[in-house]
Amino acid sequence: MSGKRGRTFLRMIKLEHSIFALPFAYVGMVAASKAMLSWAVVLWVTAAMVGARTVAMACNRIIDARIDRANPRTAHRAIASGALSVRDGWIGAGIACIVLVVATAMLPPLCMQLLPIALFFLIGYAYTKRWTWLCHGVLGATIGMAPLGGWIAVTGSLSEAPWVLWGAVALWIAGFDIVYAIQDVDFDRAHGVCAIPARFGVVRARIIARMCHAVSIGLLGVFGVLMDFGLVYVLGVAIAAVLLASAHMLVRTYDITRLRVAFFPLNGAMGMIIMGLTILDRWVR
Repeated sequence: MSGKRGRTFLRMIKLEHSIFALPFAYVGMVAASKAMLSWAVVLWVTAAMVGARTVAMACNRIIDARIDRANPRTAHRAIASGALSVRDGWIGAGIACIVLVVATAMLPPLCMQLLPIALFFLIGYAYTKRWTWLCHGVLGATIGMAPLGGWIAVTGSLSEAPWVLWGAVALWIAGFDIVYAIQDVDFDRAHGVCAIPARFGVVRARIIARMCHAVSIGLLGVFGVLMDFGLVYVLGVAIAAVLLASAHMLVRTYDITRLRVAFFPLNGAMGMIIMGLTILDRWVR
């Protein structure tokens, strides 16, 4: 892959969107750690997370190329438009998969044992929109594996608390994805793409998304109780709740511009704030 195509690949996978999953991997690590985190663990978890997300995004763009090509909103995407070949997409995904495997191998054995399951979801998610409107939940469950991975990287095992965090992240992402799918509701109905807005309508989709986010905030609170976090963490959850409420207020009208403005920056900020205040809570206490 040439330098130009490599840059096109990086633009395609939107590496900056790692802020949705990576902060919660760090939350999982910080919550699981009873002492100072090893920089080696942080490094390998970061590499594994970036590799996993790159595999998922590259495969998604390859698998969805036909759908993307037919949708005016996504027709400009690299593979759909021909700016990047399917072969280049697979090369990039293969390199990212190698990074993921190597990084996982440097972590506790359970991480490697669970890697095939993670890859199944990372690649398989793209197919779910072809047969079920629950695809948003599958995406959420997949990204929700980030804090599970962070927890296992530190402890080498799983317990009740990280599963609560998984549920919080899964519902957060599912709600985000439901709202984001509103902008394609007409296209999805016309082309048989499964999504909650296309199946239940925009109004009900917004209600379902709000419910997902409300339960997500509740689970973040439960996680804090299980981990005996203090007021700093509570402040983080409260700010996250305000950010999500603000995002929903901004998309009350059928406005694609507001969808993009509201849900990318505000949701990205939510993850960073939860991470930052979780770390601060641990440091203060």
